Amino acid sequence: MNSDKMDFDKRAAAWDEEPRRVKLVNDIAEAISAEIKLTPQMDVLDFGCGTGLLTILLRPLVNSLTGVDSSTGMLDILKAKIENQHLTRIATRLLDLEQGDTLDGLYHLITSSMTLHHIREIRPLLDQFYKVAAPGGYISLADLDLDGGKFHPDNQGVFHFGFDRATLGRDLEAAGFEQIRDRTAATVLRPTPEGGTRPFTVFLITGRKKS
Repeated sequence: MNSDKMDFDKRAAAWDEEPRRVKLVNDIAEAISAEIKLTPQMDVLDFGCGTGLLTILLRPLVNSLTGVDSSTGMLDILKAKIENQHLTRIATRLLDLEQGDTLDGLYHLITSSMTLHHIREIRPLLDQFYKVAAPGGYISLADLDLDGGKFHPDNQGVFHFGFDRATLGRDLEAAGFEQIRDRTAATVLRPTPEGGTRPFTVFLITGRKKS
């Protein structure tokens, strides 16, 4: 694994131009809606929101969204969408865990899409998620099943080659979450060096904080 931080700022402008990425986020949003009853009363934290693909999809279903990311470039794209589309009830926050930043606020749903494998230390982040989850609030995390380091072309900024669902579930329980469930949210086909394609599965794991 390459520990160098991926430069998401440079990738931000073209991030939404990848149809496979857009489809994946749509599949994840559908999986979240199937697992958790989203209501107009919910305040939602989208951790690692990037350009806001998931944030904007969830917006009509909930009360408010806070998109958090460590990339200024990604957040600038989301801010432009908010302005150009005259979107309300979406806030953005620049937050870098490696600089010691911490989450705050209180949320009825915490979600994160394809971000965990870029986070160096998972357990402290899960503890932070539990702290900002409202009583009875939900967590929903989407990421890669174990991938052998084959999903990304160069693994720059990748700290985990996917996750074992059972292990991540135990980590969520150790952080305090209950009612842990997981399901396959999507399958992504990526090209291989031989000219073919290889499927990678993306899971959604959910849990709830005791009321």
